[in-house]
Amino acid sequence: MSEQLLFLFPGQGAQYAGIGSDLHREYASARQVYTIASDVLGYDIAELSFSGPEDRLKLTRYTQPVLLTHHIACLTVFRELTANQVHPQLSGGHSLGEYSALVAAGVLDFTTALRLVQKRGELMGEFGAGEMSALPLEFSAAQPLAEKYCCAVAGLNLKDQIVVGGLPADLDRLEAELAETQPRKRPVRLKTEGAFHTYYMVSAAQEYRAVLETAEFQPSSVQVLSNYTGGIHTTDPDTIRTRLFFQLFNPVRWVDNLHTALAGGITRIIEFGGGIGKGETPAEKRPNLEGMIKKIQRGTDYAAKYHAAINQATLSNTAEALHSLTARA
Repeated sequence: MSEQLLFLFPGQGAQYAGIGSDLHREYASARQVYTIASDVLGYDIAELSFSGPEDRLKLTRYTQPVLLTHHIACLTVFRELTANQVHPQLSGGHSLGEYSALVAAGVLDFTTALRLVQKRGELMGEFGAGEMSALPLEFSAAQPLAEKYCCAVAGLNLKDQIVVGGLPADLDRLEAELAETQPRKRPVRLKTEGAFHTYYMVSAAQEYRAVLETAEFQPSSVQVLSNYTGGIHTTDPDTIRTRLFFQLFNPVRWVDNLHTALAGGITRIIEFGGGIGKGETPAEKRPNLEGMIKKIQRGTDYAAKYHAAINQATLSNTAEALHSLTARA
């Protein structure tokens, strides 16, 4: 197959009550993923995923295992539908999604990743403080504005979409100045449990470091994008651990991740898991990362085709499209 594939996984904010229920109902392989996850986590992840309530799903300690499990359920069903004949050259994920990317690449096994994100989520919720705000600004404008109010850049999603984190009162003052100086630039407050990927996560990261030391990482021929560097992970386990440690309190360089992938020759991108939008059922949800992927390619020579694999219908359609390409190769 001449296609160069990137498997992508979204982060927090892509969870919803009902997530994965369609796959669990239709595929024994998905049910097995949820059974394994429940055994590892010590609670019924299927019940939490399908029924919520939403307030519980939004707690970081639950959001992260819920999303990781859904990511891997989608990936497992996709592999089943394509007879495991469609393989990525590169894997990546946004924040929490980086762990799913490591699983997809075979660097981490599913149970190890679950234990990691379970503890990661607990620590981020316990030690975290603050909130986050998405600013329609470029980095050069967002960083000094954030620092003026003791906030910090938490994510570079796109060239003109920078996420910052800080205490609610500090973000209020930052947003007030933006409204006064650039009224057309409207920020979006993200009601997270903390200012993730900023200095407010240092204590959580210090506790998490010992957890990372226990994780086993395997060599893989599939490369994985690093949120911390914006480039590609090395194959050295100690370096991967270090980058996952730093990822907790440094900005997610997502725009750099996408440029790294596209400049490296990726021709097709498949997004696994999660879902956003006002609809209540999996079938009504739309992909989390699609807009970013399409926006970053505008006005460039990049021409990677995008596919979603986030529910039963999109999984079936994407599997059919990719499997047919494999058959012709």
